[in-house]
Amino acid sequence: MSRSLVIVESPAKARTINRYLGKGYIVKSSVGHVRDLPAGGRGSETAPRARTSAKATGKKLSPAERQRRSRERLVRRMGVDPDAQWAASYEILPGKEKVVGDLTKLADKADAVYLATDLDREGEAIAWHLRETIGGDPGRYRRVVFNEITSKAIRKAFEAPVDLDMNRVNAQQARRFLDRVVGFELSPLLWEKVARGLSAGRVQSVAVRLIVDREREIRSFTPEEYWEAFADLERAADGTVLRFQVIKDGKANFRPQSKASTDAALERLRARDFRVGSRDDRPTRARPNPPFITSTLQQAASARLGFSVRRTMTAAQRLYEAGYITYMRTDSTYLSGDAVAACRGHIDGEFGSRYVPEKPRFYASKKSAQEAHEAIRPSNVGTLPDRLTGIDAQGARLYDLIWRQFVACQMPDAEYLSSTVLVEAGEFELRIRGRVLQFDGYTRVLPSTVKKAEDAPLPDLAPGEGLQLQGVEGVQHFTKPAPRYGEASLVRELEKRGIGRPSTYAAIISTIQDRGYVSLVNRRFHAEKIGELVTDRLVEKFENLMDYGFTADMEQELDRVAEGRIEWREVLDQFYGDFSEKLAGARSDRGGMRGNEPTNTDLECPKCGRSMQIRTAGTGVFLGCSGYRLPPKERCTATLNLVSGDETVDVEKDEEGESKLLRSKRKCPLCSTPMTSYLIDETRKLHVCGNNPDCPGFALETGQFRIKGYDGPVLECDKCGAEMQLKSGRFGKYFGCTRCSNTRKLLRNGQPAPPKADPVPMPELRCEKVDDHYLLRDGAAGLFLAASRFPKNRETRAPLVRELLPHANELDPKFHYLLQAPKEDPDGNDTVIRFSRKTREQYVQSEAGGKPTGWRAFHRKGAWVVQEKAAGKGSRGTRKRRKTRKGGGSARAAPRKEKASKGRGG
Repeated sequence: MSRSLVIVESPAKARTINRYLGKGYIVKSSVGHVRDLPAGGRGSETAPRARTSAKATGKKLSPAERQRRSRERLVRRMGVDPDAQWAASYEILPGKEKVVGDLTKLADKADAVYLATDLDREGEAIAWHLRETIGGDPGRYRRVVFNEITSKAIRKAFEAPVDLDMNRVNAQQARRFLDRVVGFELSPLLWEKVARGLSAGRVQSVAVRLIVDREREIRSFTPEEYWEAFADLERAADGTVLRFQVIKDGKANFRPQSKASTDAALERLRARDFRVGSRDDRPTRARPNPPFITSTLQQAASARLGFSVRRTMTAAQRLYEAGYITYMRTDSTYLSGDAVAACRGHIDGEFGSRYVPEKPRFYASKKSAQEAHEAIRPSNVGTLPDRLTGIDAQGARLYDLIWRQFVACQMPDAEYLSSTVLVEAGEFELRIRGRVLQFDGYTRVLPSTVKKAEDAPLPDLAPGEGLQLQGVEGVQHFTKPAPRYGEASLVRELEKRGIGRPSTYAAIISTIQDRGYVSLVNRRFHAEKIGELVTDRLVEKFENLMDYGFTADMEQELDRVAEGRIEWREVLDQFYGDFSEKLAGARSDRGGMRGNEPTNTDLECPKCGRSMQIRTAGTGVFLGCSGYRLPPKERCTATLNLVSGDETVDVEKDEEGESKLLRSKRKCPLCSTPMTSYLIDETRKLHVCGNNPDCPGFALETGQFRIKGYDGPVLECDKCGAEMQLKSGRFGKYFGCTRCSNTRKLLRNGQPAPPKADPVPMPELRCEKVDDHYLLRDGAAGLFLAASRFPKNRETRAPLVRELLPHANELDPKFHYLLQAPKEDPDGNDTVIRFSRKTREQYVQSEAGGKPTGWRAFHRKGAWVVQEKAAGKGSRGTRKRRKTRKGGGSARAAPRKEKASKGRGG
């Protein structure tokens, strides 16, 4: 019997599709890309060969010959040659040889090969790479695309397969090549001019600039003091006390600038009589928002669930591959007629005809929407959030949000009666607002998470009614600078400016953090000093590359390539011609890119007595001896670590925290810019101009200082016994050993994290979504499995007890008790090692289909205590526990019930 081969990207997607296809199909996964441009690391073996050859002949190469050979080495590392019509050298990705071999064998035996990769440009490119790599007759390859993994969508796609869309493939190649040449040709320039280890990206550098510009906007902001005043007024009729805000003093708006003027106004207010002047009641409506696109899903998941962009997209990917939602990378709010009809039918059946609008709601997409598929919605609106199977808790919460947004977008407006009451008190006017919900509409399924004071109903205050003063209060405020970007708001800004596309947002967010140019503190982005420095140098010499409008225009050019309206090499040639010219100018000795010059100070070097300099590197700001650049015999390499002395601000807890911090900062004596504080030691604090290194201003403060967030002693290294010093890095404060590379994190409670066990390689355990194997790691949330190439491969999961047993000799002794834990529950389900954040202990639980069964065991006094699930489905009856001897044995009753919170991945 002849069979067809179907190739998808992920094993999860393959399993789901396999359920809908008959026996005539074999569904296999490529596990993502199978080939790419060369890894191209610096110092590849092609470079030394050229130098050795020249040395062996004894000939001195001319400048032109050296430049030619250098260019050849660069092209080999890049894998793409701009001078040869952008010819590319693709290679099979390391570790993918077996995958390609297996797919090739299956393809040779198949009558047809269906490429069922994702429907965006990246998926189209993966399909093309698969066809080119597997080879054979091109006529047997067919492309199938679907917006959702459902029986109907799969069947429809296979009934009408199409050819590969080479316009979309070329658009993806053009983006890849642009990013490649920018990264490979600009990064060495940054190494030479600014600091080693730096890199640049075509889109990522523009995203960093957004954060840097916002950082400087905040830094240059001058907070101004202002006050608000409130009066608590009581109704004589029922004794209700209401809080009114003072809004006018005479004809002017009430906004005093000091406590003295506020107190004087309040003193006058106390002597006045209070009477209701007017009441205005008017109906208002609130419309539901459109269904989710990629960016709005990321923003809503951040606001409502606290999810990061990566976490959101990972959970959405799993939901899509399991067949529960439509494709999650989209910028279109279009909904199919079938989906809208099914949604309206569901609303009618669940909530009644009052909740079904007379006409379906349709939402217009922006003109630049890239893909023609739908908004993000449930594949089947009848699948309620509590009926998902095989999905973890994070995925279930995200599905619940997607489901509610989709249903709400087809429901009627919420209707309110909004009231405004004004009170007259002599020359003062006071106001209170309230709102009464008259019809909940779409909020029936999607209630607001933000509760405001004006959402409370007001009593029947009538004009002329007298009120009794119970008390007055003045509240101090400061004007606030523009808010810092969070992950979701940065994505919103990128989308607003036309920078990036739905498939690139998560990668942009991850890359700018991985490079160390920005840091995420209290869910808000802060620009690191090296990020500011690199941004300044690139803006000076590559104004087009760093221009927001130019980057957005390039996205539109790539869109035109995908639509077949422009030739892709033409776009590349036009960009590269201008880029090469600017690159040559930036490399020149005269008028080239400015360097990263250190700032001299009057601090003495602890080793040689020379003056220390403020230096900025990829690792942060530090003090280095001015003798560093002297000849080797006189050189001094002494450095002093600088720990941030500025308190970070959590604006969710204190909205005006940024303003208060700005007011507390010193101003530079040279340019009046707010200065950044660093601790040298417990007696010295260094204030550095925010415009350093372009401004050399600094000031030294002496006193007694402690690093904020820690009030404990210096630690002894658990690896080598040397002293561990508290430092500040990209991921917060940590202890670093002065002798070896050992580190320990500083926890939020001000205590050092316990010593970590060494990672244990587990090559027999392959990752599920990436081509890699697991390492057993010891983290802040206990033991977990992570890809060996983490964080490049971001895959983690909890380990099974039985997976630890083959590595008993390698396991840290502090975890040996886990080897005695039950390997399965009485029903034969494997046990998983989890961690309770509440009690800070490891425990085991059994799971079936990715969900806890309710059976758990805890380590108590040298033995494992079992907590069995309640008898009967949904029973609230008494849970039984039994105590098991090491290695198994009899059980006995225990009087107390154990509780534990879910750990990593639980």
